[in-house]
Amino acid sequence: MPAAGIDQWLYPTERGLYCEPAGVYIDPARPVDRAIITHGHSDHARPGHGAVLATAETIEIMKTRIGPDAAGRFEAAPLGTVLTLGGVSVRLVPAGHILGSAQIVLEWKGQRAVVSGDYKRASDPTCAPFEPIACDVFVTEATFALPVFHHEPAIREVSRLLASMHRNPDRAHLVGAYGLGKCQRVIRLARDAGYDAPIYLHGAMIALTELYQTLGVHLGDLRPVPDGKPSELAGALILCPPSAVSDRWSRRFPDPVTSFASGWMRIKGRVRQSGVELPLIISDHADWPELIDTVVETGAEDIWVTHGRDDALVYELGRRGLKARALALVGFEDEGE
Repeated sequence: MPAAGIDQWLYPTERGLYCEPAGVYIDPARPVDRAIITHGHSDHARPGHGAVLATAETIEIMKTRIGPDAAGRFEAAPLGTVLTLGGVSVRLVPAGHILGSAQIVLEWKGQRAVVSGDYKRASDPTCAPFEPIACDVFVTEATFALPVFHHEPAIREVSRLLASMHRNPDRAHLVGAYGLGKCQRVIRLARDAGYDAPIYLHGAMIALTELYQTLGVHLGDLRPVPDGKPSELAGALILCPPSAVSDRWSRRFPDPVTSFASGWMRIKGRVRQSGVELPLIISDHADWPELIDTVVETGAEDIWVTHGRDDALVYELGRRGLKARALALVGFEDEGE
């Protein structure tokens, strides 16, 4: 299955990556008639599309975050189910990024392209694990595509958090974590490590966390941070948006241990900038060696690199004798990290 020619039917436009024979965009940056959405983070799942194809979980996430009218019509695609759009075979397979995240597998005239969306290779008890798919063209993210990024095992970082709580039983631990994916992963990892006390949530974290539980991810006893007497939360574990760690909201807690769960905590400058006491290197994206290993595992002849540190990854893949190029797609950021 030669890769030559795929860019004649799958190519970037100002609205996003477009599969012409299927008449569908993947994670478009602007409203389109028909979109396939890889996952629910806001730099991939935007409102205003006429029709959206996604996993059932991603659809529910979009409705919770954006509203029930986020798209004119939703179509749920179970993972692994083959659909046909304009003669193109389409199926969604797990990406391992967050609940409901999927890679998009497109096959047309004997050629196969896989669009990864965001993905990680580390285990995550809140979502299905990444499934590598052999293909001719692999469209990969590059969020952490620099050699410095080697993520720690997430359970080890959560164990550090719980050890700090044991050493500081009179101090609340405020963990800044993005509200979709990271928050729920940290909670579940803490539960799996044996922490069964109530976990408290900033108001902005509640709706999506409740949705995760509705969708079958068990997270234990969760409670909103009470309005009064924050001193009663001494020694408690509290999750909040990253911005809340250093704003007026956090000042209600006497002498808290502040933390931030992110792959960016690998960078000392980012740690200093965040001002947190306990940085936790927990990422929902593939790190540098995982990106390279994944590309090799797909056996792709061509690698298209999107939204991230594409220059470093393109260079490294070329050095290894692989054909790689940056794919100019606008509108993608690190919303989920």
